[in-house]
Amino acid sequence: MIELPTGLPAEIVPLSWLIGVWEGTGVIDYTIGDEKVSHEFGQRVSFSQDGLPYLNYSSYAWLLDDKLTPLVTEMGYWRLSRPSVEGDPGPGMLPGADPRPYASTEAVETLRNADDGFDIEVSLLHPGGVDELYIGQVKAARIDLATDAVMRSHSAKEYSAATRIYGLVGGHLLWAWDIAALGQDLRTHASARLAKTD
Repeated sequence: MIELPTGLPAEIVPLSWLIGVWEGTGVIDYTIGDEKVSHEFGQRVSFSQDGLPYLNYSSYAWLLDDKLTPLVTEMGYWRLSRPSVEGDPGPGMLPGADPRPYASTEAVETLRNADDGFDIEVSLLHPGGVDELYIGQVKAARIDLATDAVMRSHSAKEYSAATRIYGLVGGHLLWAWDIAALGQDLRTHASARLAKTD
């Protein structure tokens, strides 16, 4: 059973089932032309909050080989999608005006979409020079995301689009990630099953 933290900013509540540290294993299964890339990996994912209306996210993965070779890392922010208003902080270090917007359950409920979920935005940064902006929806304990934009530095490998699905199933965090990269169309890439460790 997943215990939800108390005292969260109201805007985080639809995403609160993610909060914690998750660890487990997964499989990479990606086809590039005629070559199939398959590996097992371990992963540790953390969702945390710091009192602001978003979740902090970090992920570290390693190959399950005899050396536990480091594989990838990413970090980012997950939040409900809504227009910014005067009460929000920013840009930069500018503080928001009081009162804070969407500070109550009733106010957050006004953001519920026609599918009875909440629209969300996820920004993820990879150290290899890729920055992804996902848009999607959280509905109960399922999240569906698709890239709205992918930015790449001049040194990054070719990567143009992705989708991700997350779900809470039997107390485990399951996810699947499809990518369009290295000249390939959008296709199966990786998936994992993670258990909460804290």
